[in-house]
Amino acid sequence: MSIKPLLLKLIAFKTWANQDLFPLVISLHETSQAQERHNATRVLNHIYVVDKIFHGNLQGLAHGYTGLNTAETPALVDLFEAQQTADQWLETYVRGLGDAELAEEVAFTFVDGKAGRMTRAEMLMHLITHGGYHRGAVGRILFQAGVQPPPETLTTFMHRAL
Repeated sequence: MSIKPLLLKLIAFKTWANQDLFPLVISLHETSQAQERHNATRVLNHIYVVDKIFHGNLQGLAHGYTGLNTAETPALVDLFEAQQTADQWLETYVRGLGDAELAEEVAFTFVDGKAGRMTRAEMLMHLITHGGYHRGAVGRILFQAGVQPPPETLTTFMHRAL
């Protein structure tokens, strides 16, 4: 059995979760909820940076990042647009892979300089689970700011898709 259909479903879930979450963070008031907005943006930027690092790793290309976040905090609307582009890239990339390529081990270097080696499928699962973990932290920030976070579960995604 191919893992590719499952990966594509999980990537679609990741995209859906980002599209639900970003507008809620954008809705935080720029003045009265400035700290919450900033904190959530930093976490979302970290997710994006790690996505881009692994996009490079998946292709065996230099990604240009020296850390797991950027020194500057991007504008939230720009980050949302960039994340949507990154999510679309990921789906397109996986659609073009065969089972042998998903199972192929790829050597890379972590930003701390340590050597890494993972299959492409493992890297993709890392992006899926990593983003979910950190979106949960953003959900907590939203909740503390008085905003109900979206229900980010695979079952909710699959139910809404029916």
